[in-house]
Amino acid sequence: MYKSFFSLIILSLIFSSCKKEQNPFEIGKQHIGLLTDSTQVRDLKSIFAKDSLVRFTSGDEFAGSKNNIEIFEKGGAKLLVLTPKQALDSTSVIESIQIIDPRYKTGKNITTLSTFKDISSTYKISKINSLINSVLIIVNELNASFVIDKKELPANLRFNMDVKIEATHIPDNAKIKYFFLNWTMH
Repeated sequence: MYKSFFSLIILSLIFSSCKKEQNPFEIGKQHIGLLTDSTQVRDLKSIFAKDSLVRFTSGDEFAGSKNNIEIFEKGGAKLLVLTPKQALDSTSVIESIQIIDPRYKTGKNITTLSTFKDISSTYKISKINSLINSVLIIVNELNASFVIDKKELPANLRFNMDVKIEATHIPDNAKIKYFFLNWTMH
């Protein structure tokens, strides 16, 4: 009895000490890999230690414009574009993230290589906005917005800004141009 009790304690210690490692390419409502909605700009170097960070500083820092931070793999592939909530503030949190690399995927396997059908059959579409050159598909469940180029739409919908675009207007095979998470939505 003593041996079985001791074995049970050892096994429980082993299992409790095993932690599931965070997938660096997993997208959730409030995280992308190790990056969360409460991560500060100053923490980016440690989170992306194996990658390169490039900060874009606009010409007039006092105009209140945002300064994007681009994340590149050491090999040169662009991964993400981060926009801090406050420009030039190392304590600022990240406001939005544009996902570039197709290895980043949601828990339901949506990537930049997905189509409109993939999105609409997987998530509830909250809203569709027509922009000048693209259509914005908003999914509140994920705090995400998917951008589809208007070139993917039928010709009669590409140039008419007055037409309200519905999900039925967008072809199933319309490709995602890119998508982003907006952490100020919640």
